[in-house]
Amino acid sequence: AIISRDIREYDSWKRMKEQDNISEPQDADLESLPSSQPLFCQHSNECSQKETVIKEIPYQLDFSHLPYHSDAENNKQDCKSVRAALFEPGRRKSLKDHLKSAMAGNARSSASLASKSKQLKEAIVTEEMTMAETTHSLAFVDIGPFYGLPTKVKELLLQIRGIEKLYDWQHDCLMFESLQKRKNLIYSLPTSGGKTLVAEILILRELLCKQMDVLMILPYVALVQEKVGSLCGFGMELGFLVEEYAGSKGRIPPIKRRQKKSVYIATIEKGHSLVNALIEAGRIDTLGLVVVDELHMLGEGGRGGILEMTLSKILYASKSTQIIGMSATLRNVEDLQQFLKAEFYTSNFRPVELKEYVKIQDSIYETDSKAENGLTFSRLLDFKYSSELQKVDPDHLIALVTEVIPKFSCLVFCPTKKNCENVASMICKYIKGDFKKVKEKEKYNLLRELRNICNGKLCPVLKRTVPFGIAYHHSGLTSDERKCIEAAYSSGLLCLLTCTSTLAAGVNLPARRVILRAPYVATDFLKKNQYKQMIGRAGRAGIDKAGESILIVQEKDKELVQNLITSPLESCHSTLLLESNKGIRSLLLSVVGLKIANNPEEIYQFMSATLLSIQPQLLPDKSLRDVTMEALQWLIHNGLLKEKENSDGEKNWQNNLGITQLGRATFKGSVELAHCDTLYTDLKKGLEGLILESYLHLIYLITPYDMIPQCSPNWMVYFKQFNQLSPIEQQVTSTVGVPESFITKKASGQAIKNELDSNTVNRLYLSLILHTLLRETNIWEVSEKFNIPRGFVQSLLNSAASFSTSVLHFCEELDEFWVYKALLPELIKRLSYCVKAELIPLMEVAGVLEARAKQLYNLGYKTLAHLANADPELLVKSVVHMSRTQARKIVSSAKMLLAEKTEALQEEVEELLRIPTDVP
Repeated sequence: AIISRDIREYDSWKRMKEQDNISEPQDADLESLPSSQPLFCQHSNECSQKETVIKEIPYQLDFSHLPYHSDAENNKQDCKSVRAALFEPGRRKSLKDHLKSAMAGNARSSASLASKSKQLKEAIVTEEMTMAETTHSLAFVDIGPFYGLPTKVKELLLQIRGIEKLYDWQHDCLMFESLQKRKNLIYSLPTSGGKTLVAEILILRELLCKQMDVLMILPYVALVQEKVGSLCGFGMELGFLVEEYAGSKGRIPPIKRRQKKSVYIATIEKGHSLVNALIEAGRIDTLGLVVVDELHMLGEGGRGGILEMTLSKILYASKSTQIIGMSATLRNVEDLQQFLKAEFYTSNFRPVELKEYVKIQDSIYETDSKAENGLTFSRLLDFKYSSELQKVDPDHLIALVTEVIPKFSCLVFCPTKKNCENVASMICKYIKGDFKKVKEKEKYNLLRELRNICNGKLCPVLKRTVPFGIAYHHSGLTSDERKCIEAAYSSGLLCLLTCTSTLAAGVNLPARRVILRAPYVATDFLKKNQYKQMIGRAGRAGIDKAGESILIVQEKDKELVQNLITSPLESCHSTLLLESNKGIRSLLLSVVGLKIANNPEEIYQFMSATLLSIQPQLLPDKSLRDVTMEALQWLIHNGLLKEKENSDGEKNWQNNLGITQLGRATFKGSVELAHCDTLYTDLKKGLEGLILESYLHLIYLITPYDMIPQCSPNWMVYFKQFNQLSPIEQQVTSTVGVPESFITKKASGQAIKNELDSNTVNRLYLSLILHTLLRETNIWEVSEKFNIPRGFVQSLLNSAASFSTSVLHFCEELDEFWVYKALLPELIKRLSYCVKAELIPLMEVAGVLEARAKQLYNLGYKTLAHLANADPELLVKSVVHMSRTQARKIVSSAKMLLAEKTEALQEEVEELLRIPTDVP
């Protein structure tokens, strides 16, 4: 209000001056001007010696990110002075007095002094108005007593999460000086320490206090869906939107909301696409905060490279976006701090004590950092095993888990998927039958639900283990099965899960005891980061007083395990140079395409702000400049970038660079550079004779290339499925380059003189799987027909839905592919849900998969509006195995989705009714 008054007073004075044609005041008469203006001059040299405390405004202004601007360091003290001048108490007169004094001075002034005064005064007012605008944009408004948030937020935390009070470290972190100054921050604590709650409070502050959008990046689709569900309740109560960006979900670019702010919950890949779209649309400054969970993912394979690209672009393109990174496993924090220009906060706090043990033969050792080999003896095992049981279970798994279950929960991490199933079966074979009597009726209902999920089919292993309260958990399950098992474990119905390492990094399923079956993930020895993630699941806050982990070790691995226990965490290194510099090439393509940088020198300056630039040890033979220039030349040579003509009409790549149509399509579609030429060729060839009697030809064109190496066709199945196609569908196989004669010879075992391209053959086989799935929508039946794991079918479906979205964005940039732009949206929708049309509105809701959608539909919840207005208590009573928490999340998510759609339609109507400003 004070800033606005300054501007209004100046506008009023200026209008009166123009009307009366009065001259400017003399220097002496500047004392009569509004006090904030002469004070700007008076205090400009004094502000470094004192800080003015502002008490008259109900919020504190935050200038923390002015230093990031190129000229802000020089003006930093001036900014403080203006702030003090604008708001110092007791210095303001009435507008009437100001105008009288100014007019009296004007009458006495001379022309020369007036000119000097005019320049000074206009400079002061211009500066003041600029500062007013800046102040308004940077202001952090306290709107309540709960870390700047209203008391309602605290009430919602209690109501929705059951959180009465924050941990001391959470309070300290939220009050951390760097956060108060809006600096970037990295914070690291052990798993289960409560890191996410701090991030969520910061997200709410950005949405409600600063009125800016927020992006939260999570590593997995399941985590995105879980987070969307958990935040929707807050969104409905506090008036912001929660938008999911995972798989094929999420609009690119996001809808520009006028009424409400949005928090985008995204996977790493979708977050990158979202940031690209915001930069291209000139809207990146609307993103006030970016939160990255599992920041250590920066150092993990190709996905780490994508995350580095995303953060590098945000840092370079937006000086006002704050970045918060969190992880439980970080070592070379200094590198990450330098990359993100961030402060660091850490604590060893864990709400539940964790004790780490190692089992070698019959002895249990506790890890001890003070011991020479990292281990101290704890106890000797003396389980009364029979000779038969000793042969079956030499590692005493059965005894170790029955010390805990069924009263408490237990996780057993196994190296492979098959091992998970074998261990679960072995335990059930030898434990007492009394385990079956615990919650017998509920477990029977769980088996019935699993059978319904799979349309009458039931995994024989689960059929045998679930009555004992035991199940396995790995990627071989369908999404519906995994969700059902996770819910049963969380509710205490299942007390033991045998699982692969992916569970440790995925959804939060803690346990009283965590057992690592062997120090291996598949055939690779365990990394320290993986070990910490797994054992971090031990101990449930508010349930267990302590948690414990036991790593089972064979004598041959003893030395390796001792090194594992005593070694530090792995460092987080840039992955832009992996796979023949794939990451840096992709990054530079998008940097030019987004016009972030246009010539080699600007591009090199951009690269100098990446994580790669901070880690020269990754470039032992070449400099960063050399690697950058080589990547640019590769992009030009492969037709993705082009040289622009200079003023003399000459082309030289050392001058400005531009992006080709193919290059733009590649980065807009987030297509891997290794596949862009192949995709373009396949789509071009498809136009020559596109067969649209069924979806088969289109399905072939969107079958993901990265799934091909995982495919090994069963030739008899191939032949059988080919014969079940219609005559026109069979033409598709010949059109793409796999004739019937080839399939017949392969199935009969005949020699082939001229082998076909294996990628084309295998891709068509995957297309037949997807085609069959779309017709039958039953993963179990398709799995049996093709004799492949149902989890692979699920993975193929999810991957195809995501890749089809990329293909659509690829085609949108190339006019010649206009036909695909019209055809692909419907196919994407079918792949995304793969259910009957009536279930799709329900499956759009976060957390509702096919099985749950069927249950809800059969109970009469047939539309999004039905679900949004449902009573959570009635859902708990009506739907089998639906907890109260799940019911509330589903209803909140449905309300949020309905609000998003309503908001979008209202804004569209307003836009249509808006009177153009340029009407003749």
